[in-house]
Amino acid sequence: MTEEHKLRMTKQRQIILEELRAVKTHPTADDMYQMLRKRMPKISLGTVYRNLEILSESGIIQKLDVGGTQKRFDGDISIHSHVRCVECGCVGDIDVKPKYNLEEEAQKMTDFDIYRHRLEFTGMCPSCKQKKKVGQA
Repeated sequence: MTEEHKLRMTKQRQIILEELRAVKTHPTADDMYQMLRKRMPKISLGTVYRNLEILSESGIIQKLDVGGTQKRFDGDISIHSHVRCVECGCVGDIDVKPKYNLEEEAQKMTDFDIYRHRLEFTGMCPSCKQKKKVGQA
């Protein structure tokens, strides 16, 4: 049974999930609220927050706590890494294949049971680089 079948998928949750999976931008709850209002004009911000939390706690989506910025959400639950812009906070996917199994290596170094890891890279996105270049000219 998939995670989606374990959780009661209300109409609102289904639409939130569809919208999140349709983008690659790793939106915040506020971003999702703005996107969802086109399909559900009467949805509240609280409903969006609550359902994103429920979906992430159920393992259907990922909640990204990246670098002290607002929480972002990812409809892709496969193991992958992220890159975050230090200027604007935007987040993107990056497909890095480690040369060895990080979970196995970490397990050898601790008494914790290791389930997975998160790897985040930081840098400056093309848009912010361009703005910085224009500002210096």
